[in-house]
Amino acid sequence: MLLCFETSAKAASVALFEGDTLLGESYQLTALTHSQTLMVMAQDLIRQCQRKPEDVTTVAVAAGPGSFTGVRIGVAAAKGFAWGAELPCYGVSTLEAMALGLGIHEGVICAAMDARRSQVYNGLFQVKNGEVSRICEDRAISLEDLATELKDIHQPVYLVGDGAALCHRMIPGLILPPQWRQHQRAVGVGLAALKKIAAGESGDSAALVPNYLRLSQAERERLERGLSLH
Repeated sequence: MLLCFETSAKAASVALFEGDTLLGESYQLTALTHSQTLMVMAQDLIRQCQRKPEDVTTVAVAAGPGSFTGVRIGVAAAKGFAWGAELPCYGVSTLEAMALGLGIHEGVICAAMDARRSQVYNGLFQVKNGEVSRICEDRAISLEDLATELKDIHQPVYLVGDGAALCHRMIPGLILPPQWRQHQRAVGVGLAALKKIAAGESGDSAALVPNYLRLSQAERERLERGLSLH
């Protein structure tokens, strides 16, 4: 029984798998904070699937990139749930989870999250016969550089993520799915975790840390102030 958390952007979601079968998912995009909703959503979902918290054997979470606060909340919730019961806990790439959750059969997926300053957190993924593989590692990249890269791809390119609409406005020729398919979902987190489990990864909760890809604004400003003193 695999319990999955996704809090890397404005939406929060939780999914529950039994083996590789999705039992249920709860998704919420409201004004409430993730810290207010996430564990309530998890408890309600487990109960509605006619299971108990002690039935959960594995936990997974989107570990970044994404909102610094959102990722921290998700990772803390996953580790907290796993720690007490000594369960394996898998951190997965938010971008890979989005690509897996989009569910296209052929083409290229451009997963994008708005990183501000005309940049996106981005990963590119090739899909052949429904199988998803990486074209590049997760990175922070300018929209200008991303547009240059995508010009060399002569396949349909599908957008996903909270930066999808931004990329669609700035880069011509990309395919924008319906709004409800653009958001990060816990189902994708589960699919990414199942790949890790199948590959024999251990899911060490103690080693799980957020992957922000870059420093927060406060950390950047602190470094800039420190450098200006010398």
